[in-house]
Amino acid sequence: MPDPLPPFVLKNEETFAILDPRGEICPETQHDAGIFHRGARHVSRLQLLLWDRPPVVLSSTERGAVGLHVSHLTNDDSGPGGPAAMTVHLERSTVLTATACLQQFCFTNYGRTAVRMPLNLRIDGDFHDIFEVRGYRRPARGRTLRQNATGTLECIYHGLDGEDRFTVVRLSEVVTHVAEPDHLRMELLLEPHQTRRVALVLDFRPGTVLLEPEDHYEAALLATIERFREARRSAASVVSDNAGFNSWLMRSFSDVHLLASRVGDGLYPYAGVPWFSCPFGRDGLITARQMLMVEPRLARGVLGFLADRQASTDDPAHDEQPGKILHESRLGEMASLGEVPFARYYGAVDSTPLFLMLAGDYLIRSDDKAFVADLLPALEAAMDWIHRAEATSSDGFLRYLREADGGLRNQGWKDSDDSIHHADGRLAEGSIALCEVQAYAYGARRSMATVLQQLGRMEEAQTLLEEAASLRQRFHRAFWSPGIGSYALAIDGVGEPCAVRSSNAGHCLWTGIATPQAAETIARHLLAPTSFNGWGVRTLDEREARYNPMSYHNGSVWPHDNALIGMGLARYGHRSEALRILTGLYETASAVPLFRLPELFCGFPRREEEGPTFYPVACSPQAWASGSVFGLLEAITGMSIERTPEGGRVQVRLRNPTLPACLNLLDINSLRLGEEEIDLQFHRGEHDVGVLVRGRSSGVDVLILK
Repeated sequence: MPDPLPPFVLKNEETFAILDPRGEICPETQHDAGIFHRGARHVSRLQLLLWDRPPVVLSSTERGAVGLHVSHLTNDDSGPGGPAAMTVHLERSTVLTATACLQQFCFTNYGRTAVRMPLNLRIDGDFHDIFEVRGYRRPARGRTLRQNATGTLECIYHGLDGEDRFTVVRLSEVVTHVAEPDHLRMELLLEPHQTRRVALVLDFRPGTVLLEPEDHYEAALLATIERFREARRSAASVVSDNAGFNSWLMRSFSDVHLLASRVGDGLYPYAGVPWFSCPFGRDGLITARQMLMVEPRLARGVLGFLADRQASTDDPAHDEQPGKILHESRLGEMASLGEVPFARYYGAVDSTPLFLMLAGDYLIRSDDKAFVADLLPALEAAMDWIHRAEATSSDGFLRYLREADGGLRNQGWKDSDDSIHHADGRLAEGSIALCEVQAYAYGARRSMATVLQQLGRMEEAQTLLEEAASLRQRFHRAFWSPGIGSYALAIDGVGEPCAVRSSNAGHCLWTGIATPQAAETIARHLLAPTSFNGWGVRTLDEREARYNPMSYHNGSVWPHDNALIGMGLARYGHRSEALRILTGLYETASAVPLFRLPELFCGFPRREEEGPTFYPVACSPQAWASGSVFGLLEAITGMSIERTPEGGRVQVRLRNPTLPACLNLLDINSLRLGEEEIDLQFHRGEHDVGVLVRGRSSGVDVLILK
C-alpha cells in the first residue's frame, strides 16, 4: 500500500528532491521520486533498513520556513536477538545544497539494555533525464558505472552529450561491508538512552567540498536557514488574525522561495516540482506579478534574466523570432542533444506581452528607473515583436502557429493539445488568436507607455495609449460572443470564433481590455455553479462539449488562473466575487497537506464533508499557485500605486477594501515602494473594512476611496 502522506519536496538552485514520509526514495512505490540535479535523476533509490526492515513512520513534515524535511521513525519488530518494536527512535533530517543532498540520522535507544543495531543503506542512481522520468522513450542512453571504495559508493554516468554526471556517497560512520551493487552496511552500538548521530552526504559535484560529513550537514543546515530568513527580511510581512490563513500565507511565501533560484544578481522562481523545475517565462512573470506587493525583488530578477535571454534571431526549430521572450530553458542531456527542443525554447505567444506588463508595474512599485532604463532595449525589442506579429496576421491580432518539430501545438497558458476548441468540440486549427493574449497585448502597450512616461518620452507613450484604445475597440467587436455572454476563447486560422465559455475571459478583466458591461456579464458567468465549483473557477464551463473535470485544461481548477480572475474582478469593482475566489482557495489550502496549493486540481463540484479532488500528476509546489494568495490580497484591499512622471511623492490608493469572512484583521508591514515604506492594518468594522496607516515614510501619501 502507498504511504498515506504526500511526497515531500526540497529544492536548492538546480537540485531538488522528492521524498516519501521516511525521507526516502523507493521506486517501487513512486516512480517519479528521486533527487535531481541539473535535469537528471542522480539518486533513484535511497532506503535505510534497521535489522533488515524498513522503519515505521511516526510523523513526517516539511519545515518550509527553513527548507528542511524531518521524519520521526522507529524500529519494527526486529526478530530474534533484537529489541522490541518501538525501542529505537530515529529522527531523520534532510537538507539540500546547490550540489548535494545531506541527511542526518539521530538514533536514540529508549530500551533498558544496549542494542547492537545493523544498518543497511540501499543507494542507486539511474541518471534518467527528467523527460525520461515523465515517460519519454529514448533511442539510446549513455553508460552508468558503479564503483565501491572503502566506505563509499560512487555512481558515474557517461552521457551521450559528453558530460559525466556523478553521485558520490559519503558517511560519517565506518562502513563494515559494501555489497554489490548498491548496499552499504554498518553497525551501531547504542547503550541505554544513548543518542548517536550519523551523517550521509550524496554529492553531485565531487571534490567541491572537503568538509567531513557531519560538518557538511551542519553547514548546509545553517545556510538554508539563513536563505529563508533573508527572504523574510527582504519582503513585506503579511499577518492576519486567523491561524489557518497565516499558515497558508507562510507556506505560500516559503514555497515561492523554495522554488526560487539565483540567476545573476537576482532571483527567479522556477515553475514547479517535479516537471517544471526550470525557468519558464510565463510562469516566472505571473508569479513575480502576484508577489509584487510583498517581494518586488523577484520581478527584478525575472525581468533581468528574461532580457538576457531574449530572442535575437529567427530559428523555427525553437519557435524563435527576434524580440520574443523565452518560454522555457532546460538543462539536461536530452535538451543538450536536441532530443527535446526545450534547451532554450520560445514557443509562447504570451510571455512577451507579460514581460512588458511586469516591467511597467515593477517600475511604478519600485521607482527603479536606472534598472528599467537599462532594460529599455529589451522592452523596445519586445514591443517591436508584438507590432510585427500583429502586422503579419490576417486580422491584426496577436496569433501563434507552431513551427518547431516537437514544439507546443498551443502556445498560450493552456498549452495542452486539446485545450483550444470550438463549441462543438472541434479543435481549432491554423494560427490562433487567444482572447487573453489580446488582453495582454493591450496591457503591454499601457505598461510600455507608463515606462516611457516615467522616462520622459511622452509622445511615444501617447502613441501606445492610442494603439491600446484602438485595440480595445477592435477586440470587443471581434471576440464578444452574445450567444455565450462572454468573450470567445479564441479565433482560429480561418477567422471563426471559438464560442466557448472559459476562464480565459477572466484574464481580460485583469488587464482592463473588457468593457464594463462585458465585465459584469463575465463576472456573473464565472461565479455561476456551472463554472465556479465551490473551490474555484473551472478552466471550462461544465456546459461545454469538451468539459471534463479530470482534464488538464478543460474543466480543472488552477489557482493562478483564479488569482488573475480575482484581480480582474476587483479591477471592475466586483470585490464580493473576488472574495469568493479567495475564500475558495483558502478552503482548498486548508483541505490539502501542508496548506500547499497544487498546480491544479479536478473540477468536480464541491460536496459537503469532502475535500477537493486531486489531479494525479500536478506539480506541488508550483510557483504561480503559491503566489496566488498575494495577488488576491492585493485585489481585495483595492491597492494601487501611482507616481508622477517627474518623481516626487508616491500615492497608495485603497479602493473599497474588503476582507474575507474568515478574517477580522490583516496587517501588511514594511511594504516597500522604492525608497519609501508603509505599514497598513485592515480591520473589520461594523459596516465596512477600515484602514489604519500604522506607519509611513515621508514620501508616501495614502488615499482611501469608498
